[in-house]
Amino acid sequence: MACDCYLTICHRLHYPAFMNHRACTVLNLGSWLSGFLASFPSIVMISRLQFCSANTVQHFFCDLLPLLKLSCTDTSTIETLDFVAALSVLVTSLLVTGTSYICIFSTVARIPSTAGNHKAFFISASHLVVVSMFYATTLFMYAWPRSVSTFDLNKLVSVLYTVVAPFLNPSSTA
Repeated sequence: MACDCYLTICHRLHYPAFMNHRACTVLNLGSWLSGFLASFPSIVMISRLQFCSANTVQHFFCDLLPLLKLSCTDTSTIETLDFVAALSVLVTSLLVTGTSYICIFSTVARIPSTAGNHKAFFISASHLVVVSMFYATTLFMYAWPRSVSTFDLNKLVSVLYTVVAPFLNPSSTA
C-alpha cells in the first residue's frame, strides 16, 4: 500500500512504467517469502512440541501464543525466536513504509495547487491512519514481551488488526 501510494503521488507520470505486472509479482513474492522465512523456524519447533492439555484454542484463530499455551513443554525458546523474527520483520517493513510516507508528505508539501495538495494529503493521510493502526496493533501482538501482555487484551487487539484495519483501508474500497 505504501509503495503504491508513493508511486501514485511522487512519480505520477511514471506510475504505469514502475507498477507493472513484474513489479507486483516481485512485491508479492517478497512479502510472502519474508513471511515464510520469518515463521518457518517457529513452525518447525512447534511441530515438535508435546500437547497434554485441552486441544481447544481459546482465541478467534489459531495464533502462536494460544497454541503455545496448550503445550506442556518449555516454549521459551520458541517465544524468543518468534519475538526476534516478528520484531525484525515489523521494523524492516516499518522503516520502508515510514520512508515512503516521508517522501510522500514532502512531495505533497511541494504541490502548488491547493486542490491537488488537499486530495493527495487526504489520500495519503487515510492510508497512514490505517498503516499506523495496523503497525501499532501488530507490534503489540507480536513484538511485545509475552509476560507483559494479557490474553484477553490480545483477543481484542487481534480483532483490530484482522478486521478493523482491513475494513478501514481506503485501497480496498476504491
